[in-house]
This record gives sequence, C-alpha cells and structure tokens, in this order.
Amino acid sequence: MKKLVYDLLPPGVCNLLNPAAIYANNEISLGDVEIYGFDYDYTLAQYSNLLHSMIFNTARDILIEQFKYPEGLAKYDYIPGFAIRGLHYDVQKSLLMKIDAFHYVQLGTAYRGLKPVPDEEVIELYGGTQHIPLYQMSDFYGKGPSLKQFMDIFSLPEMTLLSSVIDYFITHGIEFDQVHLYKDISDAIRDVHVKGVMYKWIEKDMEQYILHGDEIYAVLNRLVNHKKKLFLITNSPFSFVDKGMKHMVGKNWRDLFDMVIVQADKPNFFTDRRKPFRKLDDNGSLQWDKINQLEKGKIYKEGNLFDFLRLTGWRGSKVLYFGDHLYSDLADLMLRHGWRTGAIVPELETEIRIINTEQYMHSLTWQQALTGLLERMQMYQDAESKQVLLEWMKERQEIRSLTKNLFNPQFGSIFRTFHNPTYFSRRLVRFSDIYMASISCLLNYDVNFTFYPRRTPLQHEAPLWMDQLCTGCMKTPFLEEMVHIR
Repeated sequence: MKKLVYDLLPPGVCNLLNPAAIYANNEISLGDVEIYGFDYDYTLAQYSNLLHSMIFNTARDILIEQFKYPEGLAKYDYIPGFAIRGLHYDVQKSLLMKIDAFHYVQLGTAYRGLKPVPDEEVIELYGGTQHIPLYQMSDFYGKGPSLKQFMDIFSLPEMTLLSSVIDYFITHGIEFDQVHLYKDISDAIRDVHVKGVMYKWIEKDMEQYILHGDEIYAVLNRLVNHKKKLFLITNSPFSFVDKGMKHMVGKNWRDLFDMVIVQADKPNFFTDRRKPFRKLDDNGSLQWDKINQLEKGKIYKEGNLFDFLRLTGWRGSKVLYFGDHLYSDLADLMLRHGWRTGAIVPELETEIRIINTEQYMHSLTWQQALTGLLERMQMYQDAESKQVLLEWMKERQEIRSLTKNLFNPQFGSIFRTFHNPTYFSRRLVRFSDIYMASISCLLNYDVNFTFYPRRTPLQHEAPLWMDQLCTGCMKTPFLEEMVHIR
C-alpha cells in the first residue's frame, strides 16, 4: 500500500499550488466589475509581524501600569506563531480552541493559558461531547454571550496576551474572574488602537512596518488606466491613512480614488443608517456642511452604506470590495447588498508553501489511503484483525497530528481541523467570492479575467477518491460485503 501511494506521487508532483494565485468560491468575471472598493489595514497596507510584538508589549504594560496587574507579567514576551486566526475563546472556561464548521472542538487544540488541556477534560467541560451548541456560539459578527471568535490579524497579539496572563495566574495560584480578565485585556488592546499608539509606530518607521507598497501602486494604477472607479472605506483615521498611502503610492494617491471614507466604524457602517457623512478638509479638520453628494478627491468621515448607495448608485455585482475581516468587511456587503467580495488572507501564502512540500503531500495521501483501508476492512472482527485495525487507527492519528503540526504546533491550519473545514474556513467560503494572500495577486490576471471555482466533489459524487484507488476499489467500498446487514 505504501509503495503504491509513493508510486502515485512521483518526484515533481509537489509545487502544484501557486501562493500568488487567486482562488474562487464563486464564479466572477472581472470584466463585469466597474467599481473596486478597498479596506486599508491588512488589505492595501500589509504590515510586518514586528507590529504584533509592539501591540503585545504595550497592552501588557497597560495592564500592569493602569489596571494594576502583577508586575511579574513583564517577563512575558510575544510568542510569534503561538496562535492562529479564527480561534474561539470560551470566556467562562478560559479556553482558547479551534472549532470546525460543524461546531466541534478539534481535540488537541484547546489551550488554557500556554498549556494544552487534555482531551478528556475538554469533553467533560462540554457535557461529555466535543460539540458546542449553536446558542453558545458566536453571533453573526463573531461575538457571542460566552464565546468570542478572533477573526482579524490584529487579534494575534491579543490571543497571546490573554494566554500569557492566564498562564501567570495559574502558575502562581492566583484566583481571577474570567469575565473581568477577558474584558481588561480587550480594553488594553483596544487602547493601543483607539489612542493612536499603533499609528505613531507605523508612521515613524514605515519602511520597517509596511510591506509590498510598490505593488499596491501598480494594482491601483492599472485599474484606473482601465477606467475602473476606486473607493476606500476604512476605520483608520485620515492622517494615518494619508501618510501610509503617500509612502506606498505617492503624494497624489487621492487622485486615484473617486472617494475616501475614514473612521467608518465598520461593521456598523454597513447596517446603521443613523450616522451622516461629514467632510474633512485637506488638513483633516471637520467641516459642518450637509453632504448632498460625494465628490471625487474629497475625504469623508463616518457615514453609512445606505447614504453611500443613494449618493453613488453603486449597487450589486458591478462592485467588488476587498477586505481582510470576514465579518466587519465582507459579510453584510455580500448577504444584504449583493456586492462581490474579495478576502485578503495573508496566511494563505505560508499554508500553500507547506502544502507544496513533499512531506505534506505524502503524509496526506497515505492518510487518505489508510482511511480507505480502515473503512474497507472494518467488517473483519476476529481478534487478529481487530489488533491490525487498532494499529492502523493509531498510525492514522499520528499522521493527522504530524500533518497538523506542519502548519502550527498548537492549532494547525486556519483552514482545516484534520479532515473538516474550520469555522473560519466555512465563513470564508460563505462571505467571499474570491480570496488571495494579498491585493497584489490581482497583477497576475487580466482585468477582464473570469474566475471559475473548481467543481469539488460532494461525498456522493466522487467516483474515484484517492483512498478507493489505493485500496483497489473503484466503486463504493465494501458494498457487496455489507449487503448482509440489510
């Protein structure tokens, strides 16, 4: 069997996936798109991971100096690669964990503090099951009564700080209220953003913090040259966006955009009709006049999507909007307003490079073959066969853990929980027409390119799975052997 699997994967079969490609969940023709919209942070502006350490350290110091948390927390530093995007945090149980699309916790990925929680304890905590009931899950925007989902890239230092503080309290035998601790850490992280500390770091050293700036100019300039209209909707303040765009695109960056909206307060911008637009002058100062039209080259603050649609007439599938946050940027636009959406997923580049390795390809293929063997041979129940089946199951579990650890030793891939899609992955498919590692991936395609999603077989449609090929069964496994059960 193993020989057959390796023979099926000759040298050079790896590197099949392109990290710079755009992947389609839904068919979309760029030729039909007349208007392109963009978020700013982690969409147009990609940031260095150095920013995560700065956010962690500053929020940690806020906890110590302002919230009077123990000074011993100062010994904790940011741990790059500890957490991944899309994790859930159970506030009452102090559990950080990965959940799949069917609301099951992936065993081996539940952490309290910086240490894993045994599978048996996780199952006991949830009433004898790995399943999280729907009423406990996060709501539409990832905020539930007891579970919080961390969906944006800025949440990586927050998850690491949360785990570090809990680790300190547990290690030193300090009792704590889970709700207060979670709120304090959230407030400390929020202060780093709201009080403008993070903006000052980036403005001070843009070369160090902002990546791929020259490619952003190339993307925007090409779209404008092909008569596309561009707009920007961001929660960041104008002065910060202005400096960043001048660094990436040039001092005349605003000439490329038909309109720019800052401090938009997404996702409320997409759902709340109450806030009117306000105009800013060239210095970023607020103007008082009522907004009856959105003018090219002008800067607007706040507002709401309903006024935006009324004043521009930009509706439906002729608009394509890019963002990195599936809830705040994309969900409402796709589901409520019919815009086309593009998700920016920077982690995609690293994950594809791992998928392209020979180690991953062989591990995955052998795992599929072994799964097929288990399914096909499970009707043999004599003592010797049972022992063989147990050994196969153990080997399968070892391969699954190995494959998971290739992506992240604690939590694995952001897209899969072993064989199932993650909760994050399901939302990615639901809320985005296309997804890519960075906005610069657009440079690899013609402006009239049509993206066709691959027809992925449903379970009942697959005539020839790899495991069936490897077990020498071209049709439904063991159908004849199982007929006696009927």
